[in-house]
Amino acid sequence: MADDKYFDLEIITPDRIFWTGKASMLELNTSEGQVGIYKRHIPMTMILAPGIVTIHLEDGNKEAAVHAGFLEILPEKITVMAEIAEWPEEIDENRAKEAELRAARRIQTHDPKIDLSRAEVALRKSLIRQELAKRR
Repeated sequence: MADDKYFDLEIITPDRIFWTGKASMLELNTSEGQVGIYKRHIPMTMILAPGIVTIHLEDGNKEAAVHAGFLEILPEKITVMAEIAEWPEEIDENRAKEAELRAARRIQTHDPKIDLSRAEVALRKSLIRQELAKRR
């Protein structure tokens, strides 16, 4: 492993250290759009948006679903602080499909008592989970 190309990556959630290791690139969604980050990136913080994160490793890629959080980028280390992070094998595809149907029903009712933004986030999360589960 050529150290000049790899940086330390840590993905943490409130309940666990999801992943730590060396990566050559990280791809994920932020509030500014999809980004790819390499070693020696300028220091910054970003808001994490729900989506699939791709960790580029020496021997291939790992993918996971992440749902909201923050990202700290330093030249030699990236820390992802996610609300939720899930590997494909942790996703129950049937449950994600049921969540999609529930969220879609809430959105379509146009009931003023329904929190529309919350229903839209639930729909997005369920679609991300299903997309990742299909890639297994």
